[in-house]
Amino acid sequence: MRTARTKAKHGGPNRPHAWWAPTRVLLSILIVFLSALSGFPATAQQKPKKILILFSSSNRNFQDLNDIESALRAVTSQPVDFHVEYLDGRRLDDQEYEEGLVEVLGHTYREVNLDLVFLQSLPALKFATRNHDTLFPGVPIIFIDVDSGSIEGMKMGPGVTGVAPPMGIHASVNLALQLHPNANTVAIISAGATNDEYFLSRIHSELLHQRKVRVIDLVGLPSSQLLEKIAALPPQTVVFFQLTPSESVQPAMGVHDILARVSQRLPTYSLFPYNVVGFGGVGGVSYDWQSEVSVAAQMAKQVFSGKRPEDIPVIQYARPQVVVDWRELQRWHIPESALPAGSLVLYRQPTFWERDRNYILAAIAVIVAQALLIASLLWQRYRKRRAEAVLRESEERFRVMADSAPALVWMCDEHGKITYLNERWIAYAGPDPDAGYGDTWLTFIHPDDVKNVLSDLWKALKDQKSFSKEYRLHRSDGVYRWMFDVASPRFNGDGTFAGFIGSAIDVTDQKLAQQALEQVSGRLIEAQEKERTRIARDLHDDICQRLALLSMELEQAKRDSTGRVSATKNLEDIRQHCCEIAEDVQSLSHQLHSSKLDYLGIVAAIEGFCREVAKQHNVTVDFAESNFPQCMAKDVSLCLFRVAQESLHNAIKYSGTDQFKVHLSATADQVRLEVTDAGAGFDLEETKKNRGLGLVSMQERVHLVHGRLAVESKPGMGTKVIAAVPLADENGHTTEDETAKRAASLRETS
Repeated sequence: MRTARTKAKHGGPNRPHAWWAPTRVLLSILIVFLSALSGFPATAQQKPKKILILFSSSNRNFQDLNDIESALRAVTSQPVDFHVEYLDGRRLDDQEYEEGLVEVLGHTYREVNLDLVFLQSLPALKFATRNHDTLFPGVPIIFIDVDSGSIEGMKMGPGVTGVAPPMGIHASVNLALQLHPNANTVAIISAGATNDEYFLSRIHSELLHQRKVRVIDLVGLPSSQLLEKIAALPPQTVVFFQLTPSESVQPAMGVHDILARVSQRLPTYSLFPYNVVGFGGVGGVSYDWQSEVSVAAQMAKQVFSGKRPEDIPVIQYARPQVVVDWRELQRWHIPESALPAGSLVLYRQPTFWERDRNYILAAIAVIVAQALLIASLLWQRYRKRRAEAVLRESEERFRVMADSAPALVWMCDEHGKITYLNERWIAYAGPDPDAGYGDTWLTFIHPDDVKNVLSDLWKALKDQKSFSKEYRLHRSDGVYRWMFDVASPRFNGDGTFAGFIGSAIDVTDQKLAQQALEQVSGRLIEAQEKERTRIARDLHDDICQRLALLSMELEQAKRDSTGRVSATKNLEDIRQHCCEIAEDVQSLSHQLHSSKLDYLGIVAAIEGFCREVAKQHNVTVDFAESNFPQCMAKDVSLCLFRVAQESLHNAIKYSGTDQFKVHLSATADQVRLEVTDAGAGFDLEETKKNRGLGLVSMQERVHLVHGRLAVESKPGMGTKVIAAVPLADENGHTTEDETAKRAASLRETS
């Protein structure tokens, strides 16, 4: 995680207790020296602990090393021999480098009986786990400074544990976008190493959950090309700078030089804030390094006492803290009040009080009463102006947001009178800027919709709850457009109801598209039925009559024939074939359009169809009806007949059984068709994903008559198809329509 740590972390001008670091080192050395003098005979008998510390960065930060050594010495009474190795984390993906490194470390520590391997950062962890059995067989490994998300699903093997604080990627991204609310682009500068891919993916993932910003990756570019790309970035850009210095590579332009060029033009942040603070960057979110080392040392203490590392769970421990450069806050006009509580602000310039407090104290001693009075008045004035500025900023932010929103935004008081309209609403209504305020907004609503809109508004004002409605709104060009309006209540600071704030969007195009789609579906089915009726009429009136005539002629020829017996038999076979053809054509005619449906009604038509299907496919179809009306609308009868046809054909084709049931029934408000089999059944969810034309056709037919289609099936449990259609009265209105009208009438009366 912390690929490099600069002096700003431990020695920044405003770091609290910066003097304590060298003093603590001297005290530690003195304590160890005195302990050695006082207990020399005893310690001479103790075997020292041998600990190897692996750093994944070739940059030697001796303060980090001192922190680790001090913490490990504090958890054991035995003397400790430390061995330190600095790896080049950027080259650990190079197989030749790793093989050479394994050979060197194996030769170096072959004769050293290590008691613990203490490593820092993810590259060192991956290297140690890959070569654990080769370099450190049986030696416990404790790691620190590894992001918890980077080791999810990672197989580390036995003998490995450590501290994995969650990296503050989420907090850093939120901090940058919060301090720069107008930013519309995020540029990520990285070296492109394998270890950087994880951070890039995490930053991209976090930005997906933020407001819409464009992400530009500047990864692995040479210095000149990188500076050209940076110069071309738009002004509303925030930069995440992930380059870190490395001893193995010395480019013509150093990392800090590039950082200075970038930060001169754009606000710059980093997931490792101490890499940019003090060099032109604003900062980022870090965590408490001392606490992490202390926790890892306690884990080492458990290992020294005999506990296996695999029995010590990996600890996700972190104390995130915002670290920023005060100078950059001033440069980018970021108030400290925008920072989260507890933020660490470095390089702050001394205030007027800090610079001249001696003179101020002397003046206060002379004119204390006047100074206190003046200070009190200034403080009150300052607080008032600050509150007014915050209020103006809040109102301006709301106005900008409302005017830029792709909707008509409005606000009313507790009595329903409009008090605010955004610019988009005013432009929609017409040239008069005062139109729509107060009660005049009602003049823009279609006269047929005014009553419903007022009813919903008065009810919402009474209940003080969110509501939504659809209505037609008059546009400046004289056209009424359908609007979908959603409103939420707003409250004053004391909790009293202040009215509603809402936004309306134009849904006319969606409504027209939906109506067109329904009309197209109905026209397709109507055309299909007309074509079927024509084909059925042609088959019945032409082909069937001609075949019947042919059969009669053959019968006459048989009676008149005085020939041989074989000729008579052939004529009989021909007659039989003609009869079968006539029956098949008649069955096909009934399938296309049953004449029984037109003349005998839906019950007789479906019953006759069941008999024909049973005879044709040699199956049993049980038909039953109860309380079913004989007279029914033509479109409903045709719908139920087609659903029965499609359902029976599918059941015979796929169920694997020869027993089927068809049941027609009716209640006071609807008719119902059920087609049931006890066959193989099917997975309903899988069929919905890949539904065929048969199911779509049935659903469209039932939808056109305002009915509902349900399919109940499970593998091995059979299938039931249910079509329920509401009954229509003599005026053609369904029961559901009448219910909706009654409810609307009750609302108007109330």
